[in-house]
Amino acid sequence: MSCEYAKERNLLKFSSFACFCFAALGVGIGLWAGSMAIVFDGAYSLVSLFLSLMALGATVYIGNGTGKNRKSGKRVSAQKAEVIESLVVLIKGLAVSVVCVVSFASAFEAMFNGGREVNAGSALIFGVVNLVGCFVCYFFVKSRAGKQASTILKAETSQWLMDTVISAAVLVGFIIAASMMASGYAEYAVYADPIMVILASVYFATVPVKMVGDSTKRLWAIYQEDNTMSGQRLLA
Repeated sequence: MSCEYAKERNLLKFSSFACFCFAALGVGIGLWAGSMAIVFDGAYSLVSLFLSLMALGATVYIGNGTGKNRKSGKRVSAQKAEVIESLVVLIKGLAVSVVCVVSFASAFEAMFNGGREVNAGSALIFGVVNLVGCFVCYFFVKSRAGKQASTILKAETSQWLMDTVISAAVLVGFIIAASMMASGYAEYAVYADPIMVILASVYFATVPVKMVGDSTKRLWAIYQEDNTMSGQRLLA
């Protein structure tokens, strides 16, 4: 296995473990505190966990294949590796899009059903810890991936950036809710949580769309290149 694939595999292992911790923490505390924003954050981390594991599996397969495929005895071609990486990014983008749409719909419904009360004290503590943790993971993966990062690691870095911004949005929502409750506007504080989910969902809609668009373009380019080469072989 090459050094690049070994580095990629180790970063994805770290990312998967971190996603598991944040997912368990987010979903658990979100349900306990009654915060849809925290549950959304945890659900995104849970999706990120499965996506990171999928990316890890793809990297292990490609990395082993650059040595020699045990069954066929053939090496994994650069084109096949690029197809696998593009498919992983495409699936990541589609999965994150679904999370954004579902979260937006749930928050929009909550807006017209009296909002949602939140345990602001516990939520604020979670918000700070989660924001710092996600930023540290984002910085670690980005810095270790380097300037010439693979397509998979770039997508992984984008995932952590999204999680960091979601955590920041959730924390801002809790601060606003706590301020409203302290200043006598508690009846409006119940709308802070769903509003922050809506804003975060709308903001992130552009990120998975870009991921899907870029990976689709790469796959289409590979398809066209393969067809061109096939036509040249037939004419030869």
